Amino acid sequence: MFSKGDVSKSLEASKKPSYIHHIGEQPLKYITIGRLLAEAANKFGQRKAIISVHQNKFLTFSDLLQKADKLAASLKILNLEKNDRLGIWAPNLMEWYVTKMACARAGLISVCVNPVFEASEIQYCINKTEMKALVCADKFKHHDYYETLLTVAPELDQCDPGKLQSKKVPSLRTVIRISKETKRGTYNFHEILDLVADTEIAAVQKLQHRISPDDGCSLYLTSGTTGQPKAALATHFKMVNNGFLLGKRLELASKPHTICVQLPPFHIYGTLAGIVASLHHGSTIVLPTDGYQSDKTFDAIKNEKCTVIVGTPTMFVDLTETRQKRKESISAEIAVLGGAPSSPHLLQQIIEILNIPKIHSVYGLTECVGSVFQSVPTKSTEKCPILVNYLQEHMEAKVIDENGSVVPFGTPGELCVRSYSNMLGYWNDEKKTNDMLGLDGWLRTGDQFTLEEDGSGQVVGRIKDVIIRGGENVFPKEIEEFLITHPNILEVHVVGTPHKRLGEEVCACARIKPQSNLTLEDIVTFCKGKLAYFKIPTRMEIFDSFPRTAGGKIQKLKLQEMLYERNF
Repeated sequence: MFSKGDVSKSLEASKKPSYIHHIGEQPLKYITIGRLLAEAANKFGQRKAIISVHQNKFLTFSDLLQKADKLAASLKILNLEKNDRLGIWAPNLMEWYVTKMACARAGLISVCVNPVFEASEIQYCINKTEMKALVCADKFKHHDYYETLLTVAPELDQCDPGKLQSKKVPSLRTVIRISKETKRGTYNFHEILDLVADTEIAAVQKLQHRISPDDGCSLYLTSGTTGQPKAALATHFKMVNNGFLLGKRLELASKPHTICVQLPPFHIYGTLAGIVASLHHGSTIVLPTDGYQSDKTFDAIKNEKCTVIVGTPTMFVDLTETRQKRKESISAEIAVLGGAPSSPHLLQQIIEILNIPKIHSVYGLTECVGSVFQSVPTKSTEKCPILVNYLQEHMEAKVIDENGSVVPFGTPGELCVRSYSNMLGYWNDEKKTNDMLGLDGWLRTGDQFTLEEDGSGQVVGRIKDVIIRGGENVFPKEIEEFLITHPNILEVHVVGTPHKRLGEEVCACARIKPQSNLTLEDIVTFCKGKLAYFKIPTRMEIFDSFPRTAGGKIQKLKLQEMLYERNF
């Protein structure tokens, strides 16, 4: 029984505003990623920094620094200057890692590009970030990167390397291919490493004091409701510290861990949970394949004796199924899930089927340069575990209503974050930066959230109109604007519908021309080569009319309810 005093105290607590400041246990680190790499090479030396299983290669921390400095010196010879943008358009390769580190050592801003982007998408990215150079792979899945670039810059096979002048992509001058062969108009990645002398490598080492932790380090492409990607700018300082604190809460410093990184490194989650956290804590990262394949990932975890597995919930669904099918054991100690919500059922399967005793979840977003809320290190022995995420160190969080007023603890509203880790802004997009990041430093996440007085919080919905498909953010408007160009579509709206493995799938709801007999296969064919595969609808439903508000706006929640009823 509550006493009157207990009730009054409870009511008083419930009225407290949803605001938390996690001060942090130690000061932030004022250092660049390039200097962090040098510290890691000095501290961990011959410990393996990265193992690329599918390439049958590895680099120690010392090797990595040496390779990065050679490439940085080569990029300087190719007329790349401080703060120039260099795109990395490749799958999970060792060269991706080396290029990222070389950009940091050279003071360049790396642009992390999705490796499955098609011609129109890479053209937009180049122009959006005013990219001066591009490092790309040879081939990946159905992609021939050189052939794709020729559709964007047809002048490429008519020019000398480093001398590109293209009408469609005027900023791009240099293309470097990760390949065994050299194509007209491009440099070969491995050959340019031999261009430099010891004096030029020494110049890169002397350059480090001129690169500030507050300088721009990386641009991460993130879509919005306008349909076109925005480029969030992260500094060295933001990435160094978020990666450290993420790894600290994972207890990576407890021993030399080996981390299986299932994620592509172009995602901020993959960069921080893999690359940056490992530099701080001396962990070895393992790349199982160039692209995600559950069987090969399972092999890599087993053969390399990975102690930590990082991935999206979808990837862990696949791993549990692979484990059941193959009846083989792995010895991982920690599972780290991020990029999408995780169900208690999946967490239980990770414990019981994969036999992983510790599970961590991470909530974050590109604009906050990584982790914002993260579970604390506890051993899961419950039958049905539920992970609770707590605010990261050195961050403030509040939850507001539609009028901008802070709501009481436990009340849903929009999560806002203020911290050292918030992006500097969207590249060349002041309006969208101001829409998201206020002059007071508060960043509006667009996620509906509840915050508790103990610093814990959880996502309860999404204010942004976004579909999360297997950890990939898919924004409907971009797809709608493309699909409406189909000659047989009169009107189309794209929504997310539940999917057992991916979390959500992309569903196109269309009104079509009479007697057109449009099928899902027609839609897929229409999208191929124009949209990245994860944006292509995997479900289509035909409607005669759509639910609308009195003002004529489409009611997507009602549309999703109608889709649900069609299945049951």
